[in-house]
Amino acid sequence: MMTTTEAVVAVIGLTVITIVTRGFFFLTEREVPIPAWLRQGLRYAPLAAMAAVVVPEVVMSQGQLVATWQDARLYAVAAGAAWFWWRRGILGTIVVGMAVMLPLRLGLGW
Repeated sequence: MMTTTEAVVAVIGLTVITIVTRGFFFLTEREVPIPAWLRQGLRYAPLAAMAAVVVPEVVMSQGQLVATWQDARLYAVAAGAAWFWWRRGILGTIVVGMAVMLPLRLGLGW
C-alpha cells in the first residue's frame, strides 16, 4: 500500500511530467526543426494509436482471439467500415456501428 505522502508525490510527479512533455514545443521561443521524414511519419501516429486500442478490443475477448462469428463487434466493425468507405463521415460510422451492434447484443445475446 502507498502512504498518503507517496500518493501525493506520485501525483505531483506525474503532473510535472505531463506538463513538460505536452508543453515541450511551447517552452521554446523558436520553432524546433523537424526532418521531413519525421513529420511525414507523425501524420500516421493518431491512426496507429487508434488501431492499437481498437483492434484488440474487436478481435479479442477475455485475452483470447474471438473463436466464433457470433460476435456483435465483428458485424458492427464491418458495417461501420462500410459506412466510412461510402460516406467518409465519423459520426455516421459510429451511429451505424452502434445500430448494428446493439440489436445483436440485446436481441440475440451475442
